[in-house]
Amino acid sequence: MTNKLKYFVANWKMYGHLKSLKSLDKVVKFQKKNKKAKKIKIVYCPPFTLLYPFVQKLKNSNIKTGAQNCSFESKYGPPTGSINAKMIKSLKCEYVIIGHSEKRAKGESDQIINKKIQSALKNKLKVILCIGETLSQRKKRKTKKILFNQLNRCLKKIENKNKIIVAYEPIWSIGSGLIPKSKDLEKTLNHIEIFLINKMRFKNPIILYGGSVNPKNIMLLKKVSYLDGFLIGGASQNSNKFIDIIKKTFN
Repeated sequence: MTNKLKYFVANWKMYGHLKSLKSLDKVVKFQKKNKKAKKIKIVYCPPFTLLYPFVQKLKNSNIKTGAQNCSFESKYGPPTGSINAKMIKSLKCEYVIIGHSEKRAKGESDQIINKKIQSALKNKLKVILCIGETLSQRKKRKTKKILFNQLNRCLKKIENKNKIIVAYEPIWSIGSGLIPKSKDLEKTLNHIEIFLINKMRFKNPIILYGGSVNPKNIMLLKKVSYLDGFLIGGASQNSNKFIDIIKKTFN
């Protein structure tokens, strides 16, 4: 891992209710007592319904809160069921996940993602931009082309790049229990880093890996170069598993 901070982003997806807040106690306690706390950046991204309770629960800790998505509309308006970056920021959230494959699968284009990023940055949110290829694209050896196209289009005319974290999530790995081979993953991450620095003018890119991250495979994943942390789904919903992942990353 290349950066001083190691990111552990918990994407709770469509999970959780008010009673779930109790599970944060163990993580807060762990973070406060951990000798390597200064090297750990924990970000929880719960459903919209839990954003404010999470912010309140974590306000006396160094753990941050982010949203799982936002509208590309910067102003208040009529889109029923939508929540924009301004509303998320008003809750004192600091991060937002944009471009997750589950949203892309439902028709979210790179152009829409670009507008969302612009809106998020305008409202002073840090962006976690998800990119990734399908299994079919991977088998056709199009991974590199797909990822570069996504980055080009999603980051078009984006200037404030120090507020953007890139999360590589191979679509075929999400929820499947499968992860790329270490050499393949390292090669892909290297391509992403070089592209971000040379083509997109990132000074110090932060790159995460997401896709079936759990306590069993973290020992393999942590050895991969060009990696600054993890975007964790199901395993992050269990405080014991989440803490185990963090511990093993530093062992």
